[in-house]
Amino acid sequence: MLELREFRIFKGYLDSVMQAEILASIKAVAAQAPPFSPMTPYGKPMSVKMTSAGKYGWYSDRSGYRYAVQHPNGVAWPPIPEPVMQIWRKLVGSERLPECCLINFYGEGARMGLHQDRDEADFSWPVVSVSLGDDGLFRIGNSTKGGSTESIWLQSGDVVVMGGDARLTYHGVDRIRFGSSQLLDKGGRLNLTLRVVD
Repeated sequence: MLELREFRIFKGYLDSVMQAEILASIKAVAAQAPPFSPMTPYGKPMSVKMTSAGKYGWYSDRSGYRYAVQHPNGVAWPPIPEPVMQIWRKLVGSERLPECCLINFYGEGARMGLHQDRDEADFSWPVVSVSLGDDGLFRIGNSTKGGSTESIWLQSGDVVVMGGDARLTYHGVDRIRFGSSQLLDKGGRLNLTLRVVD
């Protein structure tokens, strides 16, 4: 485990068997709750496609960023797959379990600007991030906008725990190395983030 600005980064945490098992479970989620491209409050579609599992799913449109209890098609979000929950239990514990697993798919050219995860009610619980597929250049900023940043390439199987001072630190993904992994049939990167919402 290495630490970068309070972010705990577990390189190679998931072996190939575990990655394949989690990927299969995420495909089952996507079959029930198809990925979509949310609209930002500013009227621009995001470059990533996303879906969710759990009690809540993260959602965005012209009304703002928020959690919703249903997929845009009206169905309830599928449960968070057990192989994903096991990551939380091992790294965070079982005292409180996540209520949302946000699933972001980065295709060729997709990115995620620097942002804070602050739509949750209790910031004392970490956000746990799981990388699958192509490498992603993860950028870490500060607790406020601006200032110096640091970046690290995250590979398939890496897990990042954002707790403590890292919980409200700005972070994002500048780009992916499209085709750098063979995990996803057509390339791309999946990022799963587990969050306590209520």
